[in-house]
Amino acid sequence: MNSSGNPVTTGVTTADSPTFVAFNAVNVNKSGAASMWQNIAADNFSEDEQRIFLQTPNAQVISGICVWAALIVTFHQIYMHLRHYSRPNEQRYILRILFIVPIYSFDSWLSLLFISNDQYYVYFDSVRDCYEAFVIYNFLSLCYEYLGGESAIMSEIRGKPVKTSCLYGTCCLVGMTYSIGFLRFCKQATLQFCVIKPLMAAITIILQIYGKYHDGDFDVRSGYLYITIIYNISVSLALYAMFLFYFTTSELLSPYDPVLKFLTVKSVIFLSFWQGMLLAILERCGIIPEVQIIDDHEVRAGTVAAGYQNFFICIEMLFAAIALRFAYPSKVYVERNELTQGRKTRYSYTLLQLGGTK
Repeated sequence: MNSSGNPVTTGVTTADSPTFVAFNAVNVNKSGAASMWQNIAADNFSEDEQRIFLQTPNAQVISGICVWAALIVTFHQIYMHLRHYSRPNEQRYILRILFIVPIYSFDSWLSLLFISNDQYYVYFDSVRDCYEAFVIYNFLSLCYEYLGGESAIMSEIRGKPVKTSCLYGTCCLVGMTYSIGFLRFCKQATLQFCVIKPLMAAITIILQIYGKYHDGDFDVRSGYLYITIIYNISVSLALYAMFLFYFTTSELLSPYDPVLKFLTVKSVIFLSFWQGMLLAILERCGIIPEVQIIDDHEVRAGTVAAGYQNFFICIEMLFAAIALRFAYPSKVYVERNELTQGRKTRYSYTLLQLGGTK
């Protein structure tokens, strides 16, 4: 008892009381749990922050549906051409051109699925690049086949003045006439792309192996800058030469509906190249976020831009397959095949009649 009559507790403090100890234990557990959930939330936020659209199921489903739809459309068209293979000299080139859709779409889809490994897509894209060159060669060969060859073309255009127009890029050809030299320039300037493209693809693989090539890296010490410059020159020259060839022979090619044929090939090959370069520039400028880690794999600069390029190509190939279906219809050859079969039947019947067989 103290002087005021109140009992005094001796030897026991508040900190030593069982109630206080239990209360502290609860607080410690609560703070530890809160800290744990904060760490988990931070980790999830970090993962979500690093996670890009290309990794989501939506991106993979959209690209997969477009790729398989494009494959179905194209393979049906290829089957129809093979079933009615009445003009082998023309249709062999058409079939090679049509195969650009399966190769482009499936190649891009695989590159998208393996985006976490930034080396795979370079090898896949090299296959695509080589086939681009093959398609340009076959497209030009098809045009020559339609027109009956170089000599037949020259017999139609030799000596005629070149139509000059600033709109069509022929204003610098004032006073020139169509000649064998002009026609061969169009051919050689187009076919140089068929040599440069596979060569640059091989150099890209070599530089990639030695760590000297990174997509979107415009540093002077990186091979990407120089390969892009060479590609631009080659693509621009080939595009201009193809346009000159079309400008020269458009009237001769008019029975074959050349406009859609030219547009589909040019858009698939040339526009896709500039689309990829634009995406690389956008990533370099920070508009497309640069990601260093994808699926716990370290990736290099340019991988995300290349991934978006492959995603867009997967979608675009569906529209390309539909456009190619109209540009290179099999219906023409179905009708020719039926006409040929009808003539053979009538010819056989005539022979039988002449032979006296009833």
